[in-house]
Amino acid sequence: MSDQECSPLFQKPAGRTRVIRCIYVVGFMDLFGVSMIIPLLSHHVKALGASPTVAGIVGSTYGMLQLFSSTVVGSWSDVVGRQYSLLTCLLLSALGYGLLGTSTSIALFVLARIPVGLFKHSLSICRALLSDLVSASERPLVMGHFNAASSVGFILGPVVGGYLTEHEGGFYTSSFTCAAIFIINAGLVWMLPWSETRLHCNHTNGSSKADDRCHDNRCRKTVHNGSHAHGHHLLPAADTELSARAAKKPQSELPWGEVSLLQPAWRQLSSVGSRIHMVASSDMWDLFLVRLLMAIAIMLYYSNFSLAMEERFSLKPKVTGYLISYSSTLGALAGFLVGPVTQLYGNNMSALLLHSTVLTCSLIFLYAAAPSVWQVLLTSTFFAISTTIGRTCITDLELQRGGVQASGTLIGAGQSVTAVGRILAPLLSGLAQEFSPCGPASVGVVLALAAVGLLLIRIPTWDRRGRTQTDKLRRAE
Repeated sequence: MSDQECSPLFQKPAGRTRVIRCIYVVGFMDLFGVSMIIPLLSHHVKALGASPTVAGIVGSTYGMLQLFSSTVVGSWSDVVGRQYSLLTCLLLSALGYGLLGTSTSIALFVLARIPVGLFKHSLSICRALLSDLVSASERPLVMGHFNAASSVGFILGPVVGGYLTEHEGGFYTSSFTCAAIFIINAGLVWMLPWSETRLHCNHTNGSSKADDRCHDNRCRKTVHNGSHAHGHHLLPAADTELSARAAKKPQSELPWGEVSLLQPAWRQLSSVGSRIHMVASSDMWDLFLVRLLMAIAIMLYYSNFSLAMEERFSLKPKVTGYLISYSSTLGALAGFLVGPVTQLYGNNMSALLLHSTVLTCSLIFLYAAAPSVWQVLLTSTFFAISTTIGRTCITDLELQRGGVQASGTLIGAGQSVTAVGRILAPLLSGLAQEFSPCGPASVGVVLALAAVGLLLIRIPTWDRRGRTQTDKLRRAE
């Protein structure tokens, strides 16, 4: 059987490539619009008359809503499909930022943050869509490019937002501009060739009968490090519950059409709850714990960076800002390194995650003990690269072990774990700064070491499960 008969990937590569590039643009515009607003929020809420305590409570509202909504919205995207869930998130986020442009009181400000906190998950759904479109071997490369495009938007946004703020009513202008960007993104998503997208995704998540018909080199199931190397996922035996249940369903019940958007809300909620329960009951606690430990460690590194630079080396805020911009730019460029580095490791994401975690831990330690600004500059250079690679690795491993049938749920759960880190990191940072300007970084070293130890313990277990599943597949063939 020819390649064209086996894979829609080769039938319409132009359509798939066009979708992927459009998603890159959506990611860029998303963070470009958001980063116009983020630096201005605290100033605006104080200008409305809020005390520091009230401003802190209002600021935490968004994080708390994200914590509980990330997994639910991600799972909902698995249930009703990426198109409708992504459009819903973009339009409701536009509504929130539009309301922000009319916020002349604290009550209106809080009201505007609610739809954004509940539905600002467009980037997570975009990542789930990309994971649907590409094979396991392509995924790190595509995710790296998507993260790079998004990071560029996050770097450029504050520049435009700062320029608009210099004019009268600048905050409101920035808010309406951000809302307009999200509406444009929604229009772009609406015009995507979704029929071709569904064709490819149905093949990726397709029935075993379709797999049995493919015997050529591209479609044959080849196993590498516990996963299929050409677009078919193979999960370790203890982690297959999520995909096994989905695999038993007929084609019409797979993620791209399990429950219609027009079906009753109770049916959608039931399906969402079922997926969340499968993820919660799966044996993936180790990956989520590693994500949490490293998220807190990285946030502690940045938590008091400006203050530490001033107290340790008498750097002016302007110079510190240049250093932060330099690190952010490198982080964006590092997204293009993810694919080549993954190929260098032979798609062994477990080993790459371990090595990037060890490097990140070492760099945080060198930063905490840095005797000069030049050593801080050196650590910042490699820190941006190691953290970018590490984030891509942990996401890829979650998708490998959980399966593409629930990619939205898995990515949403990962974002919820990161949100927990955002809540805990400021608390730990404040306590550690009572002892030393290097206190937060020192705590970060301890947490990163714990993540390294956990990986050293658990990776052999992952490999053993992968070999067991590989043996079963070979016996079945």
